Amino acid sequence: MTLRWVPGWNGLTEPEAVSYVAAVEAADGQELEFDVARAINDFVVGCKNDGIWDAIKACCILAGARTLSGALVPLVGTAPTNPGNVFVEADYNREAGLVGNGSTKYLNSNRNNNADPQNSKHASIYASSLPSSALRPMLALDRLNTEGSGATLIYNTLTRVHDAQSSAYSASTGFIGLSRSNSANYTRRNNSLNTTLAESSVSPISRNIILFADNLQNGPLYSNARLSFYSIGESLDLALLDTRVSALITAIGAAIP
Repeated sequence: MTLRWVPGWNGLTEPEAVSYVAAVEAADGQELEFDVARAINDFVVGCKNDGIWDAIKACCILAGARTLSGALVPLVGTAPTNPGNVFVEADYNREAGLVGNGSTKYLNSNRNNNADPQNSKHASIYASSLPSSALRPMLALDRLNTEGSGATLIYNTLTRVHDAQSSAYSASTGFIGLSRSNSANYTRRNNSLNTTLAESSVSPISRNIILFADNLQNGPLYSNARLSFYSIGESLDLALLDTRVSALITAIGAAIP
């Protein structure tokens, strides 16, 4: 079943939103609620108005769609893959997103950690729930790689974006993001607060970024976090992205019966 959204119909004005909604509906086999579609369009409009849209190179809204297949349609960039089809429909919730199992499940973003400049990089997620165990990955390098400098990592107790050191913190649910725009430091945002970390950048490791898993020095780690959004790309204003992503997830939740 192929559905077609026309720009301007029901408030969808942005070509990217029109194409995305049509692709999601084709994957789902049915239409989205109008207010879900509007929320997606508003997100695109807002990011463009804020001047951060072009910095987003890979992005997936892991919520809103009616099916898991629809949720894995990318808003920007290459679609993530579900290796071995380990994620199933029961893992997906339209309002809260996709949940890992802490033992076998992960998504491959198909975006290489070195695809963006060493000193212009961001990564973000929206976590509906955090991993139940400490130091568990929500966004990290693929499982073939051991932990080291030049990594991009978001855990519930750790962050890093092309750095030589790790920085411990206690994450909260909601938007979590990292952005580096220079060689001397980077910014972490969580719980509506920015923190500047004075850590010099190093050459980024060439591995794909994945969700829900990583391979630290003692072998693969997985998490049972629930995520409803991720983005990867060049440096941007995290506060602006936080506002747009949080509004998107809230609007999707309100639009679903």
